[in-house]
Amino acid sequence: MNIFKSHFWYNKSQRNGIFFLIFLILLLQVIIFSDVFSSDKIIDTNKLEIVAFQNQIDSLKAVEIENRKPKIYPFNPNYISDYKGEQLGMSLAEIDRLLAFRKINKFINSKNEFQQVTKVSDSLLNRIAPYFKFPDWVVNQNNSSPSKQSFYKNNVVSSAIIRSTLDINKATAADFKTINGIGLAFSERIIQYRSKLQGFTFENQLYEVWGLDKIVADKVLSIFKIIDKPIIKKVNVNTATFKELIKNPYIDYELCKKIFNYRNEVAELQDLSELKNIKDFPLDKYDRIALYLLAN
Repeated sequence: MNIFKSHFWYNKSQRNGIFFLIFLILLLQVIIFSDVFSSDKIIDTNKLEIVAFQNQIDSLKAVEIENRKPKIYPFNPNYISDYKGEQLGMSLAEIDRLLAFRKINKFINSKNEFQQVTKVSDSLLNRIAPYFKFPDWVVNQNNSSPSKQSFYKNNVVSSAIIRSTLDINKATAADFKTINGIGLAFSERIIQYRSKLQGFTFENQLYEVWGLDKIVADKVLSIFKIIDKPIIKKVNVNTATFKELIKNPYIDYELCKKIFNYRNEVAELQDLSELKNIKDFPLDKYDRIALYLLAN
């Protein structure tokens, strides 16, 4: 008994300390499980400050939603693809009607004609029509008086066939613009690409003009032909510098390096056709690449 008594015997100060500690523990338990930290205060959501703040949040949300919408840039409605039509909100039936209309080589020249062909709703037409971009002569026709419109309808075709030449290598921008679907931008782009090639040697080189629709290119080739083939300045593949070789419109940086490596291996190409021995050489472009090179 004396052993246990020595462990449980405390003086007055120690007992007070123990009681104070127990009191603190109980007090903390009461605070934790009470509603001291809770608040029954009701916030009035109709206060002007809160309403103004909520309106500001809603406004920012609306701006963000608008910013996430796909941007629409000016475009010619005659060249709407399936993907583009879907982005604009057109149905598959409406897109199919437009594609069928274009397949017979007919063109839409106003927003009213667009609606007549596609049968789109007024609301959709009003939303996308401001982005329609027609060739200049179409805009001039639409903005002219009724008498002038009649003149356009009766004379545009006849005046369009007045061309300075039918040689695609000599045709001017004005000549190309007589083709339905070719405006100022494409006519200048064709001439720039023709200059880069030093002239068209193959008619199907026209399909390489960036952005030019195949249907429109077919129309150009139905009128303009290669009458006089261009005289192309050739460079010797065995002596050409890297800068001279890469000027070839069909040779990029990687192919130019491969040609130089092959030239170093064989010392000298005896015949231009040896280029076909280069690994991964674009055989489908050989006839075009060969236009600008010689081997002796």
